[in-house]
Amino acid sequence: MKLSQPPTSEPLSRRRLLGQLGGGLGTLGLLQSLSCEAQGLTKPPHFAPQAKHVIQLFMNGGPFQADLFDPKPLLKKYEGQRPPEADLRTERKTAGLLPSPFQFQHRGESGVPVSELLPKLGGCVDDMCILRSVHTDNPNHGPALLLMNNGTIIPTRPSMGSWMSYGLGTENNSLPTYVVLCPGRPVRFSILWSSAFLPGEHQGTYINHSDPTPEKLIPYLKNSTASRTEQKQQLELIQTLNQKHLENRGPDASLEGRIKSMETAFRMQFSATEAFDLQRESKTTRESYGEGHFANACLLSRRLIERGVRYTQIYYGNGQPWDTHSNHNESVRKLCRDIDTPIAALLTDLKQRGLLDETLVIWGGEFGRTPTSENGTGRDHNHYGFSMWMAGGGVRGGMTYGETDDLGFRAVHDRVHIHDLHATILHLMGLNHEELTYRYSGRDFRLTDVAGRVIKKIVS
Repeated sequence: MKLSQPPTSEPLSRRRLLGQLGGGLGTLGLLQSLSCEAQGLTKPPHFAPQAKHVIQLFMNGGPFQADLFDPKPLLKKYEGQRPPEADLRTERKTAGLLPSPFQFQHRGESGVPVSELLPKLGGCVDDMCILRSVHTDNPNHGPALLLMNNGTIIPTRPSMGSWMSYGLGTENNSLPTYVVLCPGRPVRFSILWSSAFLPGEHQGTYINHSDPTPEKLIPYLKNSTASRTEQKQQLELIQTLNQKHLENRGPDASLEGRIKSMETAFRMQFSATEAFDLQRESKTTRESYGEGHFANACLLSRRLIERGVRYTQIYYGNGQPWDTHSNHNESVRKLCRDIDTPIAALLTDLKQRGLLDETLVIWGGEFGRTPTSENGTGRDHNHYGFSMWMAGGGVRGGMTYGETDDLGFRAVHDRVHIHDLHATILHLMGLNHEELTYRYSGRDFRLTDVAGRVIKKIVS
């Protein structure tokens, strides 16, 4: 089965329905009809999926793999030296080898080594597949962020979450299919969750979760000037006008996307208040995740996937907090304290609720960092070899895949390009990356461009 642009008959029949609704079904009838319609918005996958939802934990800036999941003891032996392997094109000039000061322990029944910086997450290693040989194409943040999120360095392509929404549809018509949690106002990041030329309803819905109060998480969540009945009447009028516009001018994908967004926004007034309210969780659960914006986001992500949100992406911070060009060791200690408890709690919580098997959790940044020093205490960007991990959702746990060289410069064995990573993620969701296409500007586009292979050895 090949997914391409939806036929024009679908929005036509949908608009006819809405036009009829505008003729007098009233508030309850409109809600019921929209609810029935939403049940058909879930699209069939290409084959039986192993995961239904994705939670992506994005460490923007790029963690150093040898600090966390890929120990390199030879760095200590050759500290300060600059071997030929160090002569790689990176963003900035680096000096000699800089060892990681952090110790590793073999954790879980699998005995996979994990850094002392992540004591709680190490307890979940039997559910994790650590990819030690990921590599990307560019050492600069902008292009690397785009490739990791959008499958290309060109800033006019749909994001992975948008492709997922387009390919599989939604399980909940009262919440967005694709939610992005990022603190602050990251205007320059918005292209990373763009739907680009895909229909507009597949764009990521950005939520600033700095303050976990539902009314502050989502601006204008409540309409202070119109009652629910009045809003319903407005919606019915707008849909009637849209129907007349369609009859006169034909289908319009942009307008269709705007209509769907308006419908979702209306329904979110009543569903989002409950979904985003962390106070509805028990005190024990809230305490298990810890405090801070990242902890809140991890707990929110679990609540969202429980309610049918397909793809939830969490950015650790606004900007590149893992971009440690100086004071690397001190910064990494703090960063790991912030993520260790929440991620371990998320994996444990999902597993206890029977959700981990159907939820794919992904961790990583846009690239790694160099084994050599920058300015004595920092590390530069390294796109030649770095670590990520996946858990749940059909992934084999308690294993590592691939290797970097003895000093951690390059991926050398079972190398994983970003296209391979994306192909594997889509595969776990029941989508063939070569068949998930969209016809635009005279050609078929896909997330993996013209490359990508499924990493079958890590699929359970």
